[in-house]
Amino acid sequence: MNPRRKRRLLWALGLIAGVAVAFSIILYALSQNIDLFYTPTEVVEGKGKDAVKPAVGQRLRIGGMVVEDSVKRNQETLEVEFLVTDIGPEVKILYTGILPDLFREGQGIVAQGVMIEPTVMKATEVLAKHDEEYMPPELAEQMKGIKHVNPNQPDAFEGNQ
Repeated sequence: MNPRRKRRLLWALGLIAGVAVAFSIILYALSQNIDLFYTPTEVVEGKGKDAVKPAVGQRLRIGGMVVEDSVKRNQETLEVEFLVTDIGPEVKILYTGILPDLFREGQGIVAQGVMIEPTVMKATEVLAKHDEEYMPPELAEQMKGIKHVNPNQPDAFEGNQ
């Protein structure tokens, strides 16, 4: 191989290796900041067809409805403990801080934090959903048996007359 081709080949291989290293570093940095979203059923029973349960110590988000009569507040501190459910099992959420104004029992919430036990999460942030009327169609069907009707379809409300 002549020296000119050899030099070009080394430059090309070096460039490819550099891009691969940079891409790997970017993917590793991004994977540290990913917070996966789970429902309580997915946390307890596993997620998807592979039935992967979140590991203790994993950062994630859990979304669901606050169970009635499950909110327990420590009168001396800002510690709050409550249960969240969707259609099945419940997950206990531990939170220290001031809850959002819209937080209440029976309300949809999303909690972000770390799993400290298989069914217990230590939340760093609790978000209350502001519109209690909206619910994703799949969840509405599971929880209430409500069938979602698209209001943008011309014949969506013909059966209601």
